[in-house]
Amino acid sequence: MIIRLFAALALALSLSACSEFKDLSEPPAPMGDFLLGHNIVVAPDPTVGPLSRPATEEEWQESLTEAITERFGRYDGTKYYHIAVKVEGFILALPGIPMVASPKSVLIAGVTIWDDEKGETINPEPKRFTVFERFSAETFLSSGLTQNRHVQRRNLSRNMAKKIHDWLLKHPEWFGGEPLDGVVEEVEPEVDLDTVNVPVEPEDAPAAAES
Repeated sequence: MIIRLFAALALALSLSACSEFKDLSEPPAPMGDFLLGHNIVVAPDPTVGPLSRPATEEEWQESLTEAITERFGRYDGTKYYHIAVKVEGFILALPGIPMVASPKSVLIAGVTIWDDEKGETINPEPKRFTVFERFSAETFLSSGLTQNRHVQRRNLSRNMAKKIHDWLLKHPEWFGGEPLDGVVEEVEPEVDLDTVNVPVEPEDAPAAAES
């Protein structure tokens, strides 16, 4: 019974990994007359949660800019819209933390969309998004054990781009399309980075921080 249970779990994880971001290989969902203009990412002073590997502003700029271009650069509309992202906080899970069964990685960012023609923002207040790692064979035990910080950052950036995309697809009217019926604007729950992972004594994990 136990062997069959683990076999089923392994199969589910492998199928999940294969289907991740499958939509990127398909034609993009209609989004009005959208054409990606400026792709701006800043991370001047993000909150870094406990049990996190380091990441610089330049590294977040690189991974998020790449992920946003990968997803939104597929549109070929005639009107430019700019996407501005500010990294507000993150955790890139550490490996080998004995008091945490499965340390999690997380990224929090505020997003603003600009209409180039009108020269103004579409959403007056930045929309805050929080993304965690996707459940997969690599993150089942904790991505800190199976991935380096660059892979973690890339995956979180792609998850963030996907979440931004899902949000914009609910508002085609922002880009000259027809509004959708029954759209409810979701409110992102507040996430306290200090509570995402159980902290350990500082002397227990200094060596892992540079992994």
